[in-house]
Amino acid sequence: MNLKKLCTISTFFIGFISFQAQAENWPRYLGSDGFNTIHSEGIPTKWDNSNIAWETALSDIGQSSPTIWGNDIFITSSNEAETERSIFSINKSNGSINWTTKIKSHIIEKKHRLNSPATPSCATNGEYVVAFFGATGLHCLDMKGKLIWSKNLGEFPGFFGTAASPIILGNNVIQNCDAAGESYLIAFDLKTGKEVWKTKRLSKPKGGWSTPTLIKTDKREELILNGEFGVQSYNPKNGEPYWLCSSFNGRGSPSPAYKDGLLFIINGKPGDIYAVKPNGSGNVTSTHMAWHTERTRGRDLPSPVIAGEKLFTINMTGTATTYEPKSGKVIWSEKLGRGNYVASPLVANDQIYVVEESGKFTVIQPGNKLNIIQENKITSTTKETFRSPIVVNGKNLFIRSNKKLYCITP
Repeated sequence: MNLKKLCTISTFFIGFISFQAQAENWPRYLGSDGFNTIHSEGIPTKWDNSNIAWETALSDIGQSSPTIWGNDIFITSSNEAETERSIFSINKSNGSINWTTKIKSHIIEKKHRLNSPATPSCATNGEYVVAFFGATGLHCLDMKGKLIWSKNLGEFPGFFGTAASPIILGNNVIQNCDAAGESYLIAFDLKTGKEVWKTKRLSKPKGGWSTPTLIKTDKREELILNGEFGVQSYNPKNGEPYWLCSSFNGRGSPSPAYKDGLLFIINGKPGDIYAVKPNGSGNVTSTHMAWHTERTRGRDLPSPVIAGEKLFTINMTGTATTYEPKSGKVIWSEKLGRGNYVASPLVANDQIYVVEESGKFTVIQPGNKLNIIQENKITSTTKETFRSPIVVNGKNLFIRSNKKLYCITP
């Protein structure tokens, strides 16, 4: 067999393994790619309570989205008195709880009414599980719930609480530690908890809640983090800053989207949405911002997504807007209805799944006009709030409310 053919086969095999890993596991907030996008056959677009395979009541409350590895689902919560945080392992097949690890907290954190002490999602690589609880620390467990190490990362002062999730890259776990005041990005060795690198970020008036994600350009890997002053790129190996693109009015809460060499960023408050070309150096605001489009209809917490070659956003009051990714031109903008929209949309098989916090789920076909495929509803005897992104595993959807975890089957 010649070398060229062998390389082609190897590339296909590696790509197949990567696709399989994405379909079988959901290892971090917003999925394997960090952009809440997946292709997996048979995912339902229509469901109601009759499609609930199982539902598991979670002691206490939280807003973290589930992460999945194999047959294990990891999720967090906090007790009402906020003196204790819990990390759960749940059996994916039947919803039974495998184990619960509790972390004591001696700090009552200030937080926004839309936040909780258990908003950051876990990260896992199939060997370790990492959970972040702001002032209650960063914690690494094995797959059976045994605590391996814990780190106190500071008090995280401010009025909004914390929300940034940890991510695992290779042997390291990386955590955004933006806060009102001193802020930094930090990496620890997964096995030992030893600090690998720590990079100071600009002190913030309000804080920071965005989760970093990794992109691969034609030149290098870049760790991308949105923030109150703009979006910034770092070397994931040592934390050294590559570039900064200054933002407009906003808090930098939503995570960026990425496709075809462009990053798409929303600020968080009414302000511009903009696109940035990576591979820059220093302050690239005037050189690498591809376009920016005014966005004034309301606050943004959901992250932007790419679906069907369209850039889709939805703000907190339900105004959905589609843009042309290469130019930032508005294609259409319409209100989906009343309600509060906090969770980032899911893109599954190029269809957009939007979550409204009362338990209404809208499935949209991307295009040149608003095309709603289906509106679905989960009804419950207890009042529940849905502020977590939908997670996909195989053909099933996993939906978390503040009180329960649901498995939805086709």
